[in-house]
Amino acid sequence: MKKKLAFAFIMAVFTTGIVTFAAISVNLGFTSIFMKVWLKSWGISYIVAVPAILIIAPRIQSLVDYLFKNID
Repeated sequence: MKKKLAFAFIMAVFTTGIVTFAAISVNLGFTSIFMKVWLKSWGISYIVAVPAILIIAPRIQSLVDYLFKNID
């Protein structure tokens, strides 16, 4: 369970950071409030992403295992 928690926390940092950076830069541009808006969005996204990763990742892994069970 420790590995799953560590994975969720680390994966969420990178994915939410990258996606929110891209979305904010496209929609707002690099204005004077960019950092404030990005960090706020990143924080909210991170809080949502960690539980989502913990809940969704095992199901996705099962689906991938099922889809590729005869390929190995």
